[in-house]
Amino acid sequence: MKAKIKPRINLEGRTKLETVIPLSIPFVLFVDPSSVCNFQCIFCPTGDRSLIRETGRSQELMDIFLYHKIINDLQEFDKPLKVLRLYKDGEPLLNPHFVDMVRLAKAKNVAESIDTTTNGSLLTPDLSLRIIDAGLDRINISVDGLSDEQFLTFTRTKVDFKSYVDNIRFFYENKKECEVCVKIPGDNLSEEDKLQFFEIFGDISDRISIEHTAPCWPEFDVEERTGITITQGIYGTNPTDVNVCPYIFYSISVNSDGTVSLCFLDWARKLVIGDVNTQSLKEIWDGIELFRYQIAHLSGRRKMNPVCEKCGQLTHCMPDNIDPYAPELLKKMKELHSLHD
Repeated sequence: MKAKIKPRINLEGRTKLETVIPLSIPFVLFVDPSSVCNFQCIFCPTGDRSLIRETGRSQELMDIFLYHKIINDLQEFDKPLKVLRLYKDGEPLLNPHFVDMVRLAKAKNVAESIDTTTNGSLLTPDLSLRIIDAGLDRINISVDGLSDEQFLTFTRTKVDFKSYVDNIRFFYENKKECEVCVKIPGDNLSEEDKLQFFEIFGDISDRISIEHTAPCWPEFDVEERTGITITQGIYGTNPTDVNVCPYIFYSISVNSDGTVSLCFLDWARKLVIGDVNTQSLKEIWDGIELFRYQIAHLSGRRKMNPVCEKCGQLTHCMPDNIDPYAPELLKKMKELHSLHD
């Protein structure tokens, strides 16, 4: 097998956040090319189309002119992002401008790395070559079954599994410098299935992993939806809990309509801190709304927010822990903000 068995997220060599907070620019910016998806996965809020309609969340593809503004906004910062992540709520490859989005970000040098996460079902040889040519640095492919039948059960969508694998193979064989990462949720897989997963995708990816299902979506009961009892973290670790969310100190998320969410898991858009239609990204990053959330978390008040209260991302998926440094970071944040007032 050519691929390294390694999770999507880099768990080693991470920057110690307590040494760099507050940041003058986010490490990671999520930009959502599409809030709609062609799949209806049982573990994902976007997959429940009636639920999304009930919330009133807008369903659209990001306008390319809005995206141009976002890229221009990024040039106001003093250095590039570490990662521009073209993904949030839906399937990014549904946006017909996806290739242009990658190419523009590369041309403007707004990020050290550009990646996306896709279900892979829309990859064709032609689209793959255009994505690679545009300069995408990493593609994370979420595999949701190992047969036509498994895909239909899990995603409620018909997929020709043989063609699906062939298209991923084509991407890998033509990938140039683009890193190909493939993962699958493993809680419903037999040991035979897991071996089959490595046999099929181990030679057509650079990084491969089997993940555990995680209760990461706020106010969305994954266990009830999937019938899976969750006992482990996404990477097989024991669940823990923290008072402070580290993500809100190094990332924010631009939704497909231009509203900006505190959290990349804010599927219902209840944690909106700005809008790039009327504000610059720098205004939002340096703004009072984000600051209030950061201070609340550092002060031990995260669980007073009903959306953040039962965050499964922090119990089951968290790579960083800044709780021990909260008092000194709180002091530093308040002092810095008073200087800007």
